[in-house]
Parts: sequence; C-alpha cells; structure tokens
Amino acid sequence: MKEGKWELVKQFYRGNLGWLVLSIGCSLSLVGVNLLVSWMIQQITDTIAGQGSTVTFSMLCGLSVGLVAAIVCAKLLDCVAMPHFLQKAMQQYKEFAFSKLLEKSIVSFQQEATAEYLSAMSNDANNLEVNFLEKQFSIVYQSVIFLGAFGMMLAYSVELTVISLVLSVIPMSGAAVVGNRMKQAQQAVAQSNASLTQTLKDSLNGFSVVKSFQSEKEIFGAFCAVNRKTEAAKQKKRKMSVVVEMIGSVAGVTAQMGVFLSGAYLALSDRGMTAGVVLVFVQLMNFVIEPIVKIPQDVAECRAALTGVERLAKMLERNFEQEKQDVLQEFKHEICLENVVFGYEKQQPILKGISARFEMGKSYAIVGSSGSGKSTLLKICMGAYRPDGGAVWLDGKEMKTLNRDSIYNVVSVIQQEVFVFQASVLENITMFREFSSEEVEQAAQAAGLGTFLKEKGGDYLCGENGCGLSGGERQRISIARCLLRKTPVLLVDEATAALDPKTARKIADTIFNLKQMLRIVVTHQLDREILGRYDSILVMKNGVLEEMGSFEELIEKKGYFYSLYTVSQ
Repeated sequence: MKEGKWELVKQFYRGNLGWLVLSIGCSLSLVGVNLLVSWMIQQITDTIAGQGSTVTFSMLCGLSVGLVAAIVCAKLLDCVAMPHFLQKAMQQYKEFAFSKLLEKSIVSFQQEATAEYLSAMSNDANNLEVNFLEKQFSIVYQSVIFLGAFGMMLAYSVELTVISLVLSVIPMSGAAVVGNRMKQAQQAVAQSNASLTQTLKDSLNGFSVVKSFQSEKEIFGAFCAVNRKTEAAKQKKRKMSVVVEMIGSVAGVTAQMGVFLSGAYLALSDRGMTAGVVLVFVQLMNFVIEPIVKIPQDVAECRAALTGVERLAKMLERNFEQEKQDVLQEFKHEICLENVVFGYEKQQPILKGISARFEMGKSYAIVGSSGSGKSTLLKICMGAYRPDGGAVWLDGKEMKTLNRDSIYNVVSVIQQEVFVFQASVLENITMFREFSSEEVEQAAQAAGLGTFLKEKGGDYLCGENGCGLSGGERQRISIARCLLRKTPVLLVDEATAALDPKTARKIADTIFNLKQMLRIVVTHQLDREILGRYDSILVMKNGVLEEMGSFEELIEKKGYFYSLYTVSQ
C-alpha cells in the first residue's frame, strides 16, 4: 500500500515542479521583505529617538517604496504560480486515480463500495488541496521566516534572544499536544463524510423502494444519525482549531509583553539596548511564535490529509487482479463451455457442470426459472467471472489465460437495465469516442433509432440515467452501441423483460437481423414466435443444462421446457 500511496502523491508534482519552485520563490521573497521591514522599523525608531541610526531618512523612504514594489511583484507572480500548481496537481492526482480505478475488472468493481470512491474523489480530494498542498507553502514560509527572525534576534542581542526562547516554551508545548489531536479529528471527519456519502447514495438509489415500503421515517432517522455524527466530528475539529488559535494568541501576547518589558529593563539599565532594537524584537517575536504555533498544526493537518491518499491507495489495490498477458486477436468460430462449475460462494455453486457450444453467426436463447443460473452463465461467457471448475474456450484459447480487455474487444453486452449517461443521444451511442457520421448513422438505423433521431436530433439530452427516454429507446441505444463496436459476439441479458410485448418484439427483430454475429440471449419470455426463430434453446434448471435444442425439438420431447412453456401460456 505504501508504494501505491507514494505513486499517488507523485502525481501532484509530475511535470509540475516549475510552478512549485516559482510559488515557493514568491513565498521566500515575502520572507525577505518582512524581515527587511523589521530592520527598517528599528532604523526609523532609532533615527527618531536620536540613537545613531546608520541610514538616512531619504534612504529609508527609497527603501520603503522599493519594498512596496517588491511585495506587489511577489504577490502578482504568486497569483499565477500557485493556482497553476494546484490546478495541475489536483487534475493529475484525480485523473491518475480514476485511470487506476478503470483498470479493475467488472468482478472486482462489483465488490466495491462506490460511495467510498465518491468520498475519496470529492471530500478527501478537497481536503488534500487545502490541508496538504496549500499547507506545504505555509510550512516553507513559516520555517524560513522563523530561521531568519531567529538569526536577526541573535545578531541584535543574545541575551534578549535567550529570554525570548524561554517565553516561547508555552506555545511550543501547547501546539505539540493539540497537533496530534488535530490529526485524529481530521481522520474522524473523513470517515464521517464517507459514511454520509454512502447513506445519501443508498437513499437516493433506493428512493422508489423507500416510498413503496413507506420507510421514509426510518430512512430519515438513519440519515439524521449519520449527518449529526458528521457535523459533530467537524465541530470537534473546529474546536481544535480555535484552541490552537487561542494558544497562539495568548502565547503571542505573553511573549511580546515579556520581551518588551525585558528590553525596556535592559535599555534602562544602560546595557546597550536601544528603543529601536526593543521594538524590532517585539516585531521579530511574531515571526518566531507564529511558526512555533502554526508549523505543528500545519504538519498535523498535512499528515491527516494524507490519510485520504492512503485510503484511496488501499481501495485501488483492493480486489485488484493482475491481468493475463495472452491476447485474443480475433474471434471467428465458437465459444465452448466444458463442464463449467461456478459459484459466487465456492461452497454454493450456481452452475454445475455446464457444457455447451455456441457457433459464430447463430442465435441462442437461454431460458429457465428464476435462479436457474441463466445470467450467471452469460457472465461466464463474457469473461466477467472465471470458472471455479471446467473451462471456457474462445476459438480454441482457454478464457482464463486471456487478457480481459482482449475478450471485451470481441464481446458486447446488452443488459436488462441499460445505463444511459446524462449526455446527448449520440454521445451515449458512441460512448464519447470518435466515429464517422456514416458509421453512427448505420448503427442507429440498424438499432431502430432512425425515426427517433430524425424527430429529436442527435443532440437530444437523455437526462440522468436516461430519464428522458422510454425503455425501448434505452435498449435501442444499447444495441446501437454494440453495433458501432462491430464485435462478433453479442450477449443479451433479459433486454426485453421490462418492455411491453410490442416493443419487446421489435427489439427481438433487431437482434435476429444481426446475421453476422454470434448472439446469446437470456430471456424469461416464452413466446412461441420469438423462440421459434432461435437456432437453439438452452434450458437451465437449478444450475444444470437440462435440455438443449430447437423450439420444435424441445416441444416434441415433452420434457422440462415443454412444462415451462405450457405453464406460461
């Protein structure tokens, strides 16, 4: 996990060091300006007091103008440098993480809690930008100004510097104690945000279930509990921040007054201390105490923010399968299943010794009662799952030895629930890739979308998950996607289950017209007209391939399929 964590952290700085150095340079310029201002305060004060300043008044006026110009230049440059650095850093971090997420297999991702990723790429990412990246500049600035101020103090008076260090013990000890608690508080906020995101996601995705079961009160109660826990964690963190600020304020006032009184005593004792030196010590004490308070706090917040990177690295490495190297270049002949055994839990097999052969250019229907293993068999054919026993062969190559991406290159899938992006119809058909207008038009026409596109246009927005489309239109978009890919294998999982009979037959006609493809269709609809058009029907029962043959052959056999068909009529 450590390698994964630092691989993610590297993305902040990859090709971004120029903007980082420039922004740090601006911060260091401001350090020099602030220290020079302190020196000028001493010179001006001693000039007014007539205590022998080595700089003339006209020189001080000129230096003042120069300092103002330097501050303006440094700030203007930083306005360009820091935003550029932060933009590129966060852009590369999120894009790298998302690319790693997309490398996961379908099976791996199905075992994940998507709300964790949503939280990591939003809440945790925002926290990283504010409390890790931005705090780096603060730590550099505070560290350098502390060293510069401390050096100037030593140059002015070793005695008064020692007194200042003694007065700084209070803020140092207080900041150290609170710093560790800040990290714990930030971790609690991150965990609570993830829980809140998960609760919101579940509630919104299950909205229809909540309403139909009249569970609004219970779901509201669950949301309130998580929301209150989240806000309580954030309140605790805010309290910690207030405590740190309070320690800094009290320590600052105490130290300043202590230095001021000590300096006044040394001046009155005629020990070579001028009014200007006393005043500059008070000024420099701000530059010593503030870093003492802020640096531990900033470091603690940086470490706490990095826990978000650790969480994301752990999620990306979880359930990750090393892909096989063997590549399926093309598919021309057949898919063969040889005594396939599979279960989502190995002690409870769903498929029990399935053997079948699917030939290129033919159409096959898989039927059976609910829970018989139909959809699982289809997932095995598409390579989403590896068999626990037996083998699946694609043109003589065993599937478990093949790279999954190369399998997806020859297989397209139409699911019962078609996912439609909140984008245009054409973008949903092309899946945001580049195709010629002729290819897109051919695919749309073959999928039966010609009239729809003519009436509403390709720029028609589908809405969230296709809420602006009918069930048949969503299925036709899914078919068009598959046709545009021109894969030789088409797998269809209950594509017409939620459609009316008329639309279902139109979708079935579209699939039957795809003569140059191997088509394997899982269906629960035992329609004589439709089933009679398949080259072969596989009949599943309790995870076993009970029967296989054409519609007429199975009817004449008067076996299990005959019973299913008779009952359905």
